[in-house]
Amino acid sequence: MNPRQKYIAFRTIFDKEIRRSFRTWKQTFLPSIITTVMYFLIFGTFIGSQIKAVGGVSYMAFIVPGLMMMAVLMNSFQSMLTKFFFLKFQKTVQEILITPMPAWLVVTSYLASSMFNGVIIGFLIFISSFFFETIHIVHPIYAVLVILLTSMFFALLGLINATYAKTFDDMGIVSTFFLMPLTYLGGIFYSVKMLPGIWQTISHFNPILYMINALRYGILGFSDISFIYCIAVILGAIAIAFAWILYLFKTGRGLKA
Repeated sequence: MNPRQKYIAFRTIFDKEIRRSFRTWKQTFLPSIITTVMYFLIFGTFIGSQIKAVGGVSYMAFIVPGLMMMAVLMNSFQSMLTKFFFLKFQKTVQEILITPMPAWLVVTSYLASSMFNGVIIGFLIFISSFFFETIHIVHPIYAVLVILLTSMFFALLGLINATYAKTFDDMGIVSTFFLMPLTYLGGIFYSVKMLPGIWQTISHFNPILYMINALRYGILGFSDISFIYCIAVILGAIAIAFAWILYLFKTGRGLKA
């Protein structure tokens, strides 16, 4: 395929998935917004009003980056997982595999659409936070970078999950038993420095901790972990996930009947 053909293939897949997301906005965007607003209301307003400032900001401001990150990663993951599993279920993925499109182009096309969903939901959550607290972003470029990288990683993770999933029940295993627990233990509602020594050490094995702290630095200007170190962890995770996906596409494992 020449560059123009690759661009047309990319735009075709990307545009189709974006139109689908906006057509089904009640399932794509609305649930995440309602859930996060409830977190703002319960933890930020009702409980947060009884908690002292953290890092020099109100407790409401402190939890905003974590709740944004939770919405972004879950939306990116579920978006890719759902769309690609149904491609397998409908046997459409087999048609994609026999086209001249290289594996990286197929992955990138679906990846971009899922990242778009993640970025949109992150923006909507941030806007909704202003109903509860006025927040001034300290490092806007860093914040956008973290959201893009995080949505990329979890979209890739959703694609891996979809590739291995054989039934509808398999779709919920990773999010229920791994993502949700790791997210809640990733420092959304607390600073890792508040934990006893042993739990601080254990927490540093949680990759989501680095993502939440990186976004917290971008928005609020402080975090428990060095921003550069957080970015390095995220980039390493993306490299591993992308290599894994390319291997699955080249071998057809989990994709072919």
